[in-house]
Amino acid sequence: MTETGDFILQTQGLTKEFKGFTAVNGVDLRIRRHTIHALIGPNGAGKTTVFNLLTKFLTPTRGTIAFNGRDITPAKPAEIARMGVVRSFQISAVFPHMTARENVRVALLRKLGTSFHFWRGERALAPLNDRADELLAMVGLERFREAVVADLPYGRKRALELATTLALDPELMLLDEPTQGMGREDVELVTQLIRKVSANRTILMVEHNLGVVSTLCDTITVLQRGAVLTEGTYAEVSADPRVKEAYMGRAA
Repeated sequence: MTETGDFILQTQGLTKEFKGFTAVNGVDLRIRRHTIHALIGPNGAGKTTVFNLLTKFLTPTRGTIAFNGRDITPAKPAEIARMGVVRSFQISAVFPHMTARENVRVALLRKLGTSFHFWRGERALAPLNDRADELLAMVGLERFREAVVADLPYGRKRALELATTLALDPELMLLDEPTQGMGREDVELVTQLIRKVSANRTILMVEHNLGVVSTLCDTITVLQRGAVLTEGTYAEVSADPRVKEAYMGRAA
């Protein structure tokens, strides 16, 4: 029997209503520690709303959220970020007119609690360069550390976003459509990077690309109309006729 401590994040009866419309309806999630877990479903299934509830950008109408056994339902977004729950947004969240290294350095300053000191002189910030360069190397951007982000290809920008997320030293990473809008080459790059950075971390991701999901994810939760339709491995959920009808058949 699995102990509660095996799960880093759990929800019970998670529900969100908007003026009579139920966007998320009684969702129970259990995210196992040190795994990659996907949340999938057709458009309008409630995936992004669940992410917004988990990261506290929305407040549940009912239900509870627990992280490492602690009830975080009333917590604010900044509080859960400090606990180690960090979200990477669907749109690349980097500073386009700064270099790749400068972007990672800003994230490191935020982790240190000195994010408003980015105006300090280069000499004062230099000690962060080594760690910034380590993170850039982890995502394959060592050659691009002095490149202005606006000049980077889209896939490299998403790789940089992973580096800035890692700079916050997350225990749980929530990735929102990490391969959206990418060509095949960039999808393969980012898929490899997600696998690499998942070591000793837990990842919960919303992803439409079923090839990515089948390659990366240990467990898949399928949502339909705001509720959990089924859950299991990719082989299990893809064989479920309800899933084929609701999602898989339309995305083949």
